[in-house]
Formats: sequence, structure tokens, C-alpha cells
Amino acid sequence: MIPISDNIRSRSKPIINYWLIGINIVIFLWELKLELSGELGYFVNSWGIIPDQISSAITNAIFFNPAAWIVVIGRSFSLLFAMFIHGSFSQILGNMLFLWVFGKTVENILGHGRYLGFYLIAGMLTGIVQIITEPSLPVPLIGANGAIASVLGAYVMKFPKAKIDTILPLIIVYIPIELPAFLYIFWWFLQQMFYGIGSLNIPPVGVNQSSMFHWTQVMGLLIGAAFMRLKR
Repeated sequence: MIPISDNIRSRSKPIINYWLIGINIVIFLWELKLELSGELGYFVNSWGIIPDQISSAITNAIFFNPAAWIVVIGRSFSLLFAMFIHGSFSQILGNMLFLWVFGKTVENILGHGRYLGFYLIAGMLTGIVQIITEPSLPVPLIGANGAIASVLGAYVMKFPKAKIDTILPLIIVYIPIELPAFLYIFWWFLQQMFYGIGSLNIPPVGVNQSSMFHWTQVMGLLIGAAFMRLKR
């Protein structure tokens, strides 16, 4: 199922959503350049969320060396930057497609500034959940999955029965249909099974190799739904 648009009329242009999509695409193009030059591994390992490094730095700062809080603060920036880095063509395309369809309506509801804050905070919160659930994981976690899951959760909470214009690929025939928005909660998780297609070469150990990676997206959905619920 490929979502195309919804039937919710927008009152203003989703400028922030356009910028978020643009920034993600530009950074992915930069990743392709780094892959060709052999520098992508260093880039991702520097800016991706590595739970083992962050949890170890926090433990060291609390129990052994207070000066290590400088390291904690430095590594904490990865909670923000990691959501703009993607590890495969399928991940960037899937995430940006969902952001295009569902993000514009959520921005229309929240307004530009609040939508930007919601997107960034929700993405960082899901990153924190990833660190808490697997504090010893040595592999970088990257992607806008958590932030976009939150956008989807907010959308479905507000418009569970909104009709999503969808294209259903059937071999070489594409069938246009309309589906309720809540069905895309299930499709969101199903499609992430294919995010390894077109993976970039990110040494030394790859990215997103977490047994809890998909479960943290559930937290993203809940964050978005809770935010929209409290906004009422």
C-alpha cells in the first residue's frame, strides 16, 4: 500500500513539513557521497544513537567522574541528529512518504512552531526509550522512525476514520483505493520489515540491529496519540 494523500483540507501550507523532508533528503544525499569516499561509517557512528556509549558515560558521570557529564552532553546531541540520518533507500523513502501524507495535516492542526517542537521532542523521546530498553547495545540507531510514528499516532488519534488515498501495487497494475487512516498503524510496522532493502554500507557493524527497535516505534505512536489527546 502506498499512501498518496488524505481527504483533510489544509488551511495553510505545511512549510515545516516541507523543510523536514528536504533536510532528510539532503542529508541522505550527503550520506551517499560519504559512502563513496569511505567516510560514512565514521559519520554514522559519530552522530547515531549508540546506547552503550551513552549509558556508560552516564554511569561514569554519576558514580566515578562528574566531569564525564561533558561526554554525556556531547553524546546526547545524537538524540536529535540521529533522526535525520537513514541507513537505506527503503528507510528514507518509506519515512518521507509517511511524513508527506500524515505530517502536513498534523502541522495544520498544531501550527508551524508547535509541530516542529512536537516532531523533534517525540523523536528524541523515542531515542531515550531505545537507550533505556537496550543500554548495552553497541550499534548505532538511526532514522526518523520514532518521530514519524509519533506523527502517525497523533494523526490517527485525531482522524481515525479519515480516508487515505492509496495506490495498491498488484504486479504491474496499480489500483487506486481509499483506506481508513487507522489501518496505516498496522502497515507502518509491517513495512519496516523491508527497511533493509537498499542498505548503505556502514562499517563496522551496520545500524539498527536491535531486537527492540520496532517496539520503540510503539512508544512513538503512544507519544503522538497522548499529545493529541492532551491537546483536546
